[in-house]
Amino acid sequence: MNWENNVRRVVPYTPGEQPKVSDIIKLNTNENPYPPAPGVQKILDDFDLARMRLYPDPNAEILVNALAETYHVKPSQIFVGVGSDDVISMAFLTFFNSERNILFPDVTYSFYDVWADVYKIPYQTVKLTEDFRINPEDYKIPNGGIIFPNPNAPTGVLESLDLIEEILQANPDSVVMIDEAYIDFGGISCLPLLEKYENLLVIQTFSKSRSMAGMRIGFAVGSEKLIKYMNDVKFSINSYTMNHLTLLCGAETLKDQEYFKSTTGKIIETRELTKKKLSESGFVFPDSKSNFIFASHPDYDAGLIFNKLKERKIFVRYWNKPRIDQYLRITVGTPEEMQKLFSALEEIMKK
Repeated sequence: MNWENNVRRVVPYTPGEQPKVSDIIKLNTNENPYPPAPGVQKILDDFDLARMRLYPDPNAEILVNALAETYHVKPSQIFVGVGSDDVISMAFLTFFNSERNILFPDVTYSFYDVWADVYKIPYQTVKLTEDFRINPEDYKIPNGGIIFPNPNAPTGVLESLDLIEEILQANPDSVVMIDEAYIDFGGISCLPLLEKYENLLVIQTFSKSRSMAGMRIGFAVGSEKLIKYMNDVKFSINSYTMNHLTLLCGAETLKDQEYFKSTTGKIIETRELTKKKLSESGFVFPDSKSNFIFASHPDYDAGLIFNKLKERKIFVRYWNKPRIDQYLRITVGTPEEMQKLFSALEEIMKK
């Protein structure tokens, strides 16, 4: 069994539960409760299945060009991948190669430390403040790179562009990655900062605001130099990462900005109502600018509420981890789903 001495051992990321039962309310993985743009259905209906015998375009030009037009950048500033997880993983592999620690928050997306372990990247977690905010002074130390989500996950806290720029100004020799998976639910993207900072990489996804988690589309926007380096690594590993159908559907959904604004607007409206209802029930939470709320109740154990909701086929996310073991992350669903959540919480807290 000596071969096991050479196995790369890591503790894998644990995704949100995907229940195999019907008639549930699924508020645990931050999926969009509304379908993709209507044009996507037409692409699916008209797709020539014979195309699947051919390799897809390795440059993903139809999607890259659509993204460049939508976000007003050059195609050479766009990198696409199989979900933002794939994009961030490739960015870790490309840019985080010094002997210094990379930096990310202690309460954040729990894939970052997994990638660091897989690629043998040294890292340091930086403690958020008591109200789950970033202190930019903590990022003004020697480092091998920086990454954090904005809004943060799982807290939903949005940091200002001024804070991000302060961190960028203090780190001209490091690549700074801002993971904007939830930016479309009320935040302001830091994309305009790309004009000033060659070392900034902005990552977004189609999984949340564009309702396409099942198709796995992510992208990064950065300087032409950063994107070229990422593509060099990608083409050294796997040139054909995105299939024909995904490329077509991704490009199609970008055309319908009216639908995009309508669905994100509905989620924002429901989120604000959910904040009001949860607050009235005694829950406390950071002010979320995402499609979820990170809530705690001073009188009820979060693990208990999690299990009681699960018994009622309502799934939310719970981590038994330091600092956050009394919080539940609740995805914003449809108004009808949230009303059932409120009713269940009222019943649970009466007992």
